[in-house]
Amino acid sequence: MEIKTLEELDLTMLTRKSYGDDQLLEHKVAEILSEIKKEGDSALYALTEKYDGVDLRPSGLRVQAEELVKAYSQVDEEFLAALRLAKENITSYHEKQKRTSWLDAKEDGSILGQLLLPLKRVGIYVPGGTAAYPSSVLMNAVPAVVAGVEEIVMVSPPRKDGSLLPEVLVAAAEAGVTEIYKVGGAQAIAALAFGTGEISPVDKITGPGNIYVTLAKKQVFGTVDIDMLAGPSEILILADESAQPEELAADLLSQAEHDPLASSILVSPDRKMLEETVAEVERQLKLLPRQDIARASWETYGAAILVKDLAEGMSLANQIAPEHFELVVKEPYSWLGRVRNAGAVFLGRFSPEPVGDYFAGPNHVLPTGGTARFYSPLNVDTFMKKVSVISYSEKALQRDGRHIAHLARKEGLEAHARAVEARKLW
Repeated sequence: MEIKTLEELDLTMLTRKSYGDDQLLEHKVAEILSEIKKEGDSALYALTEKYDGVDLRPSGLRVQAEELVKAYSQVDEEFLAALRLAKENITSYHEKQKRTSWLDAKEDGSILGQLLLPLKRVGIYVPGGTAAYPSSVLMNAVPAVVAGVEEIVMVSPPRKDGSLLPEVLVAAAEAGVTEIYKVGGAQAIAALAFGTGEISPVDKITGPGNIYVTLAKKQVFGTVDIDMLAGPSEILILADESAQPEELAADLLSQAEHDPLASSILVSPDRKMLEETVAEVERQLKLLPRQDIARASWETYGAAILVKDLAEGMSLANQIAPEHFELVVKEPYSWLGRVRNAGAVFLGRFSPEPVGDYFAGPNHVLPTGGTARFYSPLNVDTFMKKVSVISYSEKALQRDGRHIAHLARKEGLEAHARAVEARKLW
């Protein structure tokens, strides 16, 4: 890979990436949603057989208690111990995000406030297929539990034998998921949004998936709420001469192995370090089980960028707004205050991105494709709603009523004005 300066770089390949703009796929997803909406369970079974190659009619879509018991017998103790520690960290972190309802009593006797209420029923999508992600179960379900959501419904594509990965089932049980269904793709999103009979509709859908899942979430928004439209994974590393090329290469490839569309970018004012890291990426690529995926990502969406100084590198990082942003510099905290756009920031050489993916506590469901400019990571507020509270006193309405009526009439809404005047306070 060639080292490039900002002047030589085409940023269009590295910024605002999205794979949610394919009109043919949009149409195909719309057809699936329509089919589920019209035919419910029968369409869900048929589409699961068509796309996942498994007929679930004999056993049903819902995971039963005995399947959970069996799953526990199939996972090793080391996995279970690590999972429980991760859940503890994730719970502790998200507990600190909780906010409470409030009321503000005025001297005139009126009371204004806000109720913070958990959603009643949410759906979480957990990817399956070639890889499965117990960590995604925790990251989606734990904040919902902390928020106080009563019903947490998980959907995930079944394997060819009609089962879900034991580690995914155990993670769901540990995290507090209340219902689990063996269904994936756009049809799973449709089932959560519209209901099918076996699956009751939810209020919100969270969790990343493939392009079909992303487009389905986009199309059901409004019927239900969604967390975000997740795109390919990203990492941007800003490094100085103190960074270790072997470590940087490993961090870059940790995202490249996700998806051929994933993006791994290294930025530094040190050309020698950039060159050594690029060489190290090539060496490590040959050792990866998912080498083909990682190589396609690195060669298409990877970049090694030479900047004049760290300040210019920080400006570039804020422009790209990466999902994961590693600050591998001598004094990372001195640069933290300059971060404006990033899903998550990792400070120093001992904070590699997988620490956040699995264990530290902050959520790994993060904005991608430049949307960190305005989106936040999945959090407790994702699973809550706010309700305004207004209690006006007689004294307050007597004081403000004329102003309210005047504003209403300026907007041509006579009935609004009369609703205030009907109290006959002036």
